[in-house]
Amino acid sequence: MTQISRDTPLNEITLRKYEKPGKLSGRSLVRMVCLSLGLLQPGDSRDVIVDVLYVLLKARNQNLGLTSSQVVSRVEGARKRARQSMLGTAPSNIRRQLLRLRDLFLVEKDKNTYRITEFLDLSEIFENRVEDFLLESTLKRVKLYLKETDDRFRK
Repeated sequence: MTQISRDTPLNEITLRKYEKPGKLSGRSLVRMVCLSLGLLQPGDSRDVIVDVLYVLLKARNQNLGLTSSQVVSRVEGARKRARQSMLGTAPSNIRRQLLRLRDLFLVEKDKNTYRITEFLDLSEIFENRVEDFLLESTLKRVKLYLKETDDRFRK
């Protein structure tokens, strides 16, 4: 049998719609962002990605890039203050979460430091990088598959 395409996606994006943000604390708001962008699953207790994004957003206010070890120590501090479990704070897992944020273009690596992409607002990053680039190209490819399917099954 001839293989037509690989089953491994080139990219993948999950978006969820929730109610409008109300008066949420900083961590809760970042948690909703992670849920909305598919970085966190609903009901998932393993939510260290929330704290990774949270500490990078705090560092953005000071135009500060953080090394992975600085991210680890700040995440540990943030989780202690929020009375969260320390599960998931291993350096290897923090680096994996940073990679997930990089894959969605929210975070970039400059030399050995991580930062919110160009210290921009998340809404601007989402519009320019996710909507205009990632989402548009993904939609075009899906439409190509739909058209090809229509063409083949109409014959």
